[in-house]
Amino acid sequence: MDKVDYKKNFKDLYVPKQQPVLINIPTINFILIEGNGDPNCEAFAQATAAIYALSYAVRMSYKSKDVPRSYYHYTVFPLEGIWDLVDKTLPPTVKSNLKYQLMIRQPDFLTADLFDRFLSETKKKKPNPFLDVARFVSISEGLCCQMLHKGSYDDEPASFEIMSNFCVENRYKRISNTHREIYLSDPRKIEVDKRRTVLRYQVMATEK
Repeated sequence: MDKVDYKKNFKDLYVPKQQPVLINIPTINFILIEGNGDPNCEAFAQATAAIYALSYAVRMSYKSKDVPRSYYHYTVFPLEGIWDLVDKTLPPTVKSNLKYQLMIRQPDFLTADLFDRFLSETKKKKPNPFLDVARFVSISEGLCCQMLHKGSYDDEPASFEIMSNFCVENRYKRISNTHREIYLSDPRKIEVDKRRTVLRYQVMATEK
C-alpha cells in the first residue's frame, strides 16, 4: 500500500481550518505517558523524548529481523496532549500545577504484544525513566469541537472562546473540563507566532 501520511489520509483530524467544526473522532490507539508539572521543565522534555523514541522504534521496525505482520510505511503522527489541573482551585496560568497525558497515535498494525517488544528494545537502546510508565491504550473521544490555533500557546484562550461561542450558537455544550492539543509545529524550530496547534474538546447536543 502507499505510504500513510496523516496530513493526507486524515486531513479532517489533523489539518483543520481556523474556524471551529464538529467532528466525530474514531477510537484511536496511542502510546501514552502521564505526568505533571511545568511543560517548560526537564521532566516534560524527557517524557516527550520517551514517546518519540518508542514511536520511531515502531516506525523503523521494517528494518528489523522480525518485521511486524501487516507493517506498512507511514509518517509518524504528531505529539498530542490532554491537559488538566492538579489543584482545581488554582488558575491554569500556574504551570507547575498542570498535569498532562502526552501521546502519539500509532499505526493499526501495532498490538499490545508488539508494544511490549518495542518497549523492551527501547529501554535497552535509549534508557529513559519515563519509559517505565509508558502505556499502549485505545481512546474513544466521540463527538468533539475542534479548530486550528495559530500562535503562542499562551494565546489559546482566545481560540477557546471562539469555540465556546460556536458551540452555543449551534446548541452544543462542552462535556469535559480537559482538552486535547495536537502539536503540528516543533516549538524548537518555529517562531512563536507561526506555531500551529489543533485544539479539541468533547461536546454533546443540548435540547432544541
